[in-house]
Amino acid sequence: MFEADALWKKRLRHTGKELGKYFRYIFNGHLVLVLIFLIGAGAYYYQAWVETMDPDFPVPLVMAFLLALIVTHSPIYTLLKPADRIFLLPLEDKLGPYFFRAVLLSFFISLYWLIIGLAVLMPMYVNYSTGNFSVFFSFLAILAVLKLVNFLIRWQIQYYVETIIHRVDSVIRFLVNGVFLYLLFDGASYWLLLPFVFIYALLYYLYFHQTMEKGLKWDYLIGQQGRRMMVFYRFANMFTDVPGLEYNVKRRKWLDWLERFVPFKQENVYTYLFLNTFLRGGDYFGLFVRLTIVGAIGIYLLPALYGKLLFVVLFLFLTGFQLVPLWKHHQNKILFNLYPVGEETKRSSFKILLFCLLAVQSLLLATAVLIGGNLLTAAAALGGGLLFSCLFVFFYINNKLRI
Repeated sequence: MFEADALWKKRLRHTGKELGKYFRYIFNGHLVLVLIFLIGAGAYYYQAWVETMDPDFPVPLVMAFLLALIVTHSPIYTLLKPADRIFLLPLEDKLGPYFFRAVLLSFFISLYWLIIGLAVLMPMYVNYSTGNFSVFFSFLAILAVLKLVNFLIRWQIQYYVETIIHRVDSVIRFLVNGVFLYLLFDGASYWLLLPFVFIYALLYYLYFHQTMEKGLKWDYLIGQQGRRMMVFYRFANMFTDVPGLEYNVKRRKWLDWLERFVPFKQENVYTYLFLNTFLRGGDYFGLFVRLTIVGAIGIYLLPALYGKLLFVVLFLFLTGFQLVPLWKHHQNKILFNLYPVGEETKRSSFKILLFCLLAVQSLLLATAVLIGGNLLTAAAALGGGLLFSCLFVFFYINNKLRI
């Protein structure tokens, strides 16, 4: 006899064991130490900014916007596998307890991000309202209820196959969540908040009523679960080899002009391969762009010149460390071993490309220093960035990562 509870416990135990195996390598890596240091430095400068914050700064609006993003984003971890579309499909009407636990698991995981987000924003709110941190738990309880409601609505949305409905739902919930949170943080009367109970109930009822006759979208649920696991596996791949790792390929035709910088020579065959992989394979290019933008914004906002220089080095390390898996991207494709060049040429091509990427990022981050500081500091940031890039690529990788 089929038992949904037993299946859920088995899946949860297996997934926990699988993730724990990789977390052991992640928490022993240098990247965690750098992130801790980066968070500590950010917290120091953030607290200094809060103490000198402009009284006219729109704190309720900023808090509502950021927390509405966290509340609206409600991924549901179903722990489904590709074979489930065949073997569990006949048992769909008996899987209610299974998916109920999936929603609860996703809710408790999301509470972690809610706590962090609210804790980060509370100093700003206390300074704005001239109050104290005693309201933290009241806000957290309201946000938790709001998050649970968003999860319940999100589950009903997954019965729709039309992607446009998914996007419209996200926009609607973000706007409703944002307005509700703005009124909450702005100190509005609870009478103004009560109508939102009706709005959330109405949204849930409409979606529930329209999906009563719809079946589960197995391909969508399995695909979403697979994509979330691949995100984790790509992250874990920076610390250890992950077998069976899959990558998405994006054309990005508008970046073709960058390939012209690689001379058409036999010894550059791996340089061309690694450059194409960086631009189109996996998420290397997106990661590079995101870290550069975040680093530039952080460097621009930092008031201390030494802090700017430190952030340049930290973001170069974060970028370089997360681009190292590019070296192993094609390790399981034996056809690339037919290239008529030696292993040393391959190794040299990778290092030169990685150095060029970090040099470009050094220039961009130094530009952020120039905009928020002065020419001398920007020149020091560029010089320090290039020196660190050289040491990282030609010494750190050799000794630590055996490339």
